Amino acid sequence: MTTFNDREKGFEAKFSHDQDLQFRVRMRRNKLAGLWAAELLGLEGKAAQTYAKACCEADFEVPGDQDVIDKIRGDLTAKGIDRSDHLIQAELDRLMIVAKEEIAAEEG
Repeated sequence: MTTFNDREKGFEAKFSHDQDLQFRVRMRRNKLAGLWAAELLGLEGKAAQTYAKACCEADFEVPGDQDVIDKIRGDLTAKGIDRSDHLIQAELDRLMIVAKEEIAAEEG
């Protein structure tokens, strides 16, 4: 019975680690997307970092990417910058790869 319990604890630990990793990658992706959009908006320094954080926080509104897309598109549109949902999603997809690579490098 000990072997089964040990295996179960191992699976639980792996699941927990994988969930944490997924969350960290998604938040890194959102931060990178926020920095990308901040550059388009002409924000720099602390203002860009604050905007990137707001993009991360926007991701908690509804499941999926739409809440982040809506935030970025809305802010860009308010500044007269035209970017479609499709183009923003493409950037999110590209940045997801970058975020995975960055997190993997940190994990060693």
